[in-house]
Amino acid sequence: MNENKKTSVIVVGAGPVGLGLACDLGQRGVDCILIEKRDGAINVPKQSMVSARNMEFCRRWGVAKTVRTAVWPESFSRDFVYLESMRGKELLRFKVPAYAERDKRDFTPETACPCPQIYFDPILGNHARTLPSVTLAYNTRLDNFRQDPDGVTAQVTDMATGAARTLRAQYLVGCDGPSGLVREALGIGIEGAGAIAHSVNLFFRSAELSASHDKGWARFYRVIDETGCWGELIPIDGKELWRLTVFDEPLSKADPDFLLRKMTGGPFPYEMISVSPWERRDYVAKSYGQSRIFIAGDAAHECSPTGGIGMHTGLEEAVNLGWKLAAMAEGWGGPALLASYEIERRPIAVRNVGLATRSYNAIAAIPGWREGVTDWKANPAWLSVPEHVKLQYGYDGSPVCVADGTPSVLMDPTRFVPSTRPGTRAPHAWLDDDRSTLDLFGDGFVLLRLGANGPDATGLMEAARARGVPMREVTLAEPDVATLYETSLVLVRPDGHVAWRGNECPADAAGVVDRIRGATSLETRMPDQPREAPAQRAHLL
Repeated sequence: MNENKKTSVIVVGAGPVGLGLACDLGQRGVDCILIEKRDGAINVPKQSMVSARNMEFCRRWGVAKTVRTAVWPESFSRDFVYLESMRGKELLRFKVPAYAERDKRDFTPETACPCPQIYFDPILGNHARTLPSVTLAYNTRLDNFRQDPDGVTAQVTDMATGAARTLRAQYLVGCDGPSGLVREALGIGIEGAGAIAHSVNLFFRSAELSASHDKGWARFYRVIDETGCWGELIPIDGKELWRLTVFDEPLSKADPDFLLRKMTGGPFPYEMISVSPWERRDYVAKSYGQSRIFIAGDAAHECSPTGGIGMHTGLEEAVNLGWKLAAMAEGWGGPALLASYEIERRPIAVRNVGLATRSYNAIAAIPGWREGVTDWKANPAWLSVPEHVKLQYGYDGSPVCVADGTPSVLMDPTRFVPSTRPGTRAPHAWLDDDRSTLDLFGDGFVLLRLGANGPDATGLMEAARARGVPMREVTLAEPDVATLYETSLVLVRPDGHVAWRGNECPADAAGVVDRIRGATSLETRMPDQPREAPAQRAHLL
């Protein structure tokens, strides 16, 4: 029997990106239906780490502590260890402090967190269920869809009963993975290096493994033989669940029992849960959507997981798109707003996929080791993608940010360089009440007045009010925060990125508001903005 249902947004695919988008829309009160052809059970931990930026989103959604404590003890090391085998010689160790030992002067109030997908997805799903505007529809298959000038119509099937339904929405977002229906039906091609390796994941249980070696707990154990680095062992739950990834052929086709003994340096008791061959890929979709239909996550890009940057990129896309869909649903977004999603995010996906491939190639280039060699070493450059690099970028050329003529923030692999240049992520600093500046963002626009005597910003507030744009004014008098934020006024978007900044309220405040809500195509630089970069100041780290 047909059942017609209307909503604002249909999200296709309940992986972490689809669930993240549902959480973001739900927290904004936007009505959405998330459909997933599976039953929601996650049996294989494809993703193992939640990036620092993704943890900042979890903090906004109120689930950061749940994610952080779900599985990996806060006192456990997060080191990268390079070794002959678990029972063999340790060759190199990169120390990463446990969460409990982190430096609170870091660039983020959170930190990268071990929380494999078998735990992470249910946490997001449980949170989404608490949001009144979100409907989760598992065991529901998308059969086809079409769009018209007023919306999108989707035909779906209840996999349990076989009943067909029709869903009607303003927008549809495909988070249904690299082989999903949405991108294929839109005819969007992909480009990139393609398959760069043929790997295999061995997911197994062994309570005895942790006691069978002297390396202690670490997040990554990378094993090396005379041919080079051939695999990576990751503890999944800090107890008895493990995943060994064998990077490439021919070893990835070897007998699983042989591979586990080679990794350990001898036999040990274990229960094999799954053996999953897969292709390590490098691609980005040529387009991020058409009109009222968009793609995100693995539907838009796929990369080697060695950099921990795949889900990171997908959830950034979900948060970028979430506030823009909310703006359209609430009626204050302009015609250029949704087009800015691809303009802003696709270049970042191209960059991130390249970083992941670079990281994998660096690992694959680690020299072989054999007994008797005393000068073995791996070049540490790009053996992983540093957490700060993952968010050290700006939306250059964005049609919904007001550029101020200052140069782009360059990526520095050795340190994070905070900036409020329009398009960048607004920096983190601790406030006097132990909140982070990041805790101020997420619900509408935030206009920060920095310093004890910040300039009057009435013009911007009135322009936003006249156009129905949600904007609130916050004064931050702390001198260190004012120094960090570089100018006296900084306007931050709902996704935490800077939309505009200046030292006084702009003469054309209405033009600025129209620009940031996608209702105008102003010149790249507003005429009353300085061409020179703000004076360089000491940063709060």
